Amino acid sequence: MNSLITPVILAGGSGTRLWPLSRAARAKQFLKLIGEETMIGETLARVGGAPFGPALLVGGAAQAEMLQGPAGDDARIILEPEGRNTAPAIALAALALPADMPMLVMPSDHAIADIAAFEAAVERAAALAVDGWLVTFGIAPTGPETGYGYIREGESIGGATADGGFRVERFVEKPDRATAENFLAEGGYCWNGGIFLFTAGAFLEALDVHAPAIAAAARAAMDGAQTDGATIRPAAQAFADAPAISIDYAVMEKAERVAVVPVAMGWSDIGSWDALYDFAAKDDAGNSLSANVLAIDTAGSLVRSDGPLVAAIGVSDLVVIATGDAILVMPRGESQRVKEAIETLKSDPERKDLL
Repeated sequence: MNSLITPVILAGGSGTRLWPLSRAARAKQFLKLIGEETMIGETLARVGGAPFGPALLVGGAAQAEMLQGPAGDDARIILEPEGRNTAPAIALAALALPADMPMLVMPSDHAIADIAAFEAAVERAAALAVDGWLVTFGIAPTGPETGYGYIREGESIGGATADGGFRVERFVEKPDRATAENFLAEGGYCWNGGIFLFTAGAFLEALDVHAPAIAAAARAAMDGAQTDGATIRPAAQAFADAPAISIDYAVMEKAERVAVVPVAMGWSDIGSWDALYDFAAKDDAGNSLSANVLAIDTAGSLVRSDGPLVAAIGVSDLVVIATGDAILVMPRGESQRVKEAIETLKSDPERKDLL
């Protein structure tokens, strides 16, 4: 068994939930949201030392130039000809690695505050992966969140203390609030954070059984791939045959040996402006402010400008995001409604360029 772990960083996608800062040509992972480094840079730094080997990034062909910078000299890059969801993307990565290589699969745009807890969870998960388990990381819930799927913990693996984690009893779709509150009251549930650890061979074996069409398309795409230094370009026509399915639906919800390692590590997917506010450092008035903001008698607000000076006076509980060509203003707690602005812009030919 390989002593190193390969970080597989899923860097595709161009989410718009952080519009107007995030755009189709400037996705969330390439933004500096929580510090002086981009989200993908933060992710790579998190896995920059032992026990991790060189990273393997999987992103879209249109993102090639943006991926080159954070990848550095040691990392390899797989450029998907088109987005086909997470299961095909992970299949490409697994086919680029030795069968006995443990691979830590992570989104490129999540935040983790407690690195020591993250590293301890990786160590526990790696021990299970060596034994053939497909491991998912269960995020300790901090409230009855309805925006995440949940994982129900089953019997413990590795003794009564469950130091090795738990067998997954079931995956649960995003619940309504009452159901989420029941999960927290009952205990034994965690959020599905979309982070996984398994060997390349174990994942491909499970894919062959439960999603053979994805496995076949990924193999054909890698067999016909073009390689330029550290960059791999899978064959476009072959990859297009892969069903667009997430890893959860394709493998994790169907395979036999699926484990969950619960962890409280200060995790956030930074999936909305409200999520960024919750994660960000705040002043004594509960504000998270960027440098180009003037706040007077303002409380409980996220105010950020990458464009003009924003002066907030006598307001509370707002989200205000300004760029060079757009300004978003909304109450905190309403950030899921950003999609309404996106849909309106999509239908307006004169404003589509704002996406």
